[in-house]
Amino acid sequence: MDTRRMILTIIFSVSLLMLWDNYQRSIGQPTLFGLSTATQSAAKPESGAASAPADVPSAAVAPPADAKAGAAGAAGTPATAVAGTASDTAATSAKVAELIEFKTDVLTLKISTEGAQIRQASLTEHPLPSPQQGPMRLLDNSQQRTYWVQTGFLGSPLLANHRQIYELKPGNHTVLKDGETTLRLEFMSRRSGVESKIIYVLHRGRYDIDVIHEVNNGSESPIEPSIYAQIMRDDGAPEGESSFYSTFTGPAVFSNEGKYQKIDFSSIAKNSASFVKNASDGWVAMVQHYFVTALIPADGSARENFARKVDNRLYSIGFVSNLGSVVPGSTSTRTSRLFVGPQDQHLLESMAPGLDLVRDYGWLTIIAKPLFWLLEQLHALAGNWGWAIVLLTILVKLAFFPLSAASYKSMAKMRTLTPRLTRLREQYGDDRMRLNQAMMELYKTEKINPLGGCLPVLVQIPVFLALYWVLLASVEMRNAPWIGWIHDLASPDPFYVLPIIMAASMFVQTKLNPTPPDPIQAKVMMMMPIVFSVMFLFFPSGLVLYWVVNNILSIAQQWSITRMIEANPQKA
Repeated sequence: MDTRRMILTIIFSVSLLMLWDNYQRSIGQPTLFGLSTATQSAAKPESGAASAPADVPSAAVAPPADAKAGAAGAAGTPATAVAGTASDTAATSAKVAELIEFKTDVLTLKISTEGAQIRQASLTEHPLPSPQQGPMRLLDNSQQRTYWVQTGFLGSPLLANHRQIYELKPGNHTVLKDGETTLRLEFMSRRSGVESKIIYVLHRGRYDIDVIHEVNNGSESPIEPSIYAQIMRDDGAPEGESSFYSTFTGPAVFSNEGKYQKIDFSSIAKNSASFVKNASDGWVAMVQHYFVTALIPADGSARENFARKVDNRLYSIGFVSNLGSVVPGSTSTRTSRLFVGPQDQHLLESMAPGLDLVRDYGWLTIIAKPLFWLLEQLHALAGNWGWAIVLLTILVKLAFFPLSAASYKSMAKMRTLTPRLTRLREQYGDDRMRLNQAMMELYKTEKINPLGGCLPVLVQIPVFLALYWVLLASVEMRNAPWIGWIHDLASPDPFYVLPIIMAASMFVQTKLNPTPPDPIQAKVMMMMPIVFSVMFLFFPSGLVLYWVVNNILSIAQQWSITRMIEANPQKA
């Protein structure tokens, strides 16, 4: 059997499948692997979605403090008492909500007095890619994106959920002033003596926000309040996402029991999402490429996690937690944290256990994390992420130099046999059995393993894939320049210079490889550089830079070995 022909055919077939799969994803059709698809532009939810009763979670009965975290279950929350009565709606409609802007040195928030909802969050230190202007807007309320954070109280008609109007405490600043380290925003709703307070504490130089829920019971009866917080988002992919590579967008849950669990929007829509629902640790989040919004409840507080479809193409992830009984004249307070920011690995590690996992390297994390550490050290040395990528590729190539040399020697020896293999094919014609026997005999006589050029490459694949995911997932590449025309390593090359160089390097590599005796197979191999160069037109330039440097180093090594063997095969 022509083993080499089989391997090349498999590679080409898989490449075609990947291209077709990405094309299907780009037009919003089901993919070959059953993955969910999302169109690039998100439709706005139907009118009134934000105020529909479906967006208020159910009150949860908290499990006992010593109860073990529950097993994974379907999305949703238990159907117990639902807050939000007709009188609540009437009270809400009697007032007009305001959208108030608050600023720190790294965050600009727009918070509505309707439920103290965070409707917009801009990251001032993360500008939009050129030629767009302004900071990256993560939370948003526009025609293209619905992405909010909502919180409130459940358990009594006297408590306010996120559909009631709150009042901002007089005297609260809207801008963090010079010399101040915190900005405190206090929103309050009062009904029949019961005060519901939501307090946001913003910090200088930080993306995490303290979220304080406070209930003041000035009524004559005890109440049993629960607090809830949820992140609501449409299912559209982030702006600028390419259909030629895919990163996860959607909810995620972390707990000590279930660890990191990603949840597809499609599984929520089908009510088949599986995740840990009852826990007293961990967090819930909404993840997208380079950025994350996470709700981190107080450690040790029992809560029920939920994920559900709110409206057409609109989903929420959040938690409900019971505050216990609040007797007349007493106050109950619970502090959580909200993170709205970039997927900075060190920053996420300091926020909460497991939060750094949203920077998803998949099953290659054990290899990818050390590679990113090395990339950081090289950046500290070179002062530029582009040159750090070049240096890292060189170091990885040097580490695998012996394996690559073995592979190239095997291919060079196979190259010397190409004329003889062609003659054998001509001699035996369509007699596949005799042809394969003759080829195996030739390999045995010349002491050549036909798989010798493939096995060393297979060993290296996990490392190169891990490096691929490191570069794809690193927010540090965003808006990072390299040289000349490359101003953003996370965006495609604007003039396609790197993809063209890569196509040329792949063509040179193809010429250095043994020519397949089969003319059709040879034509297929010559088409591969064109196929891959089209894909890489849409890849981030940092990734293409990595492949270009790797190809150039491979060509240099392969050319020198091939020249040595062809000049003196016996010595080689």
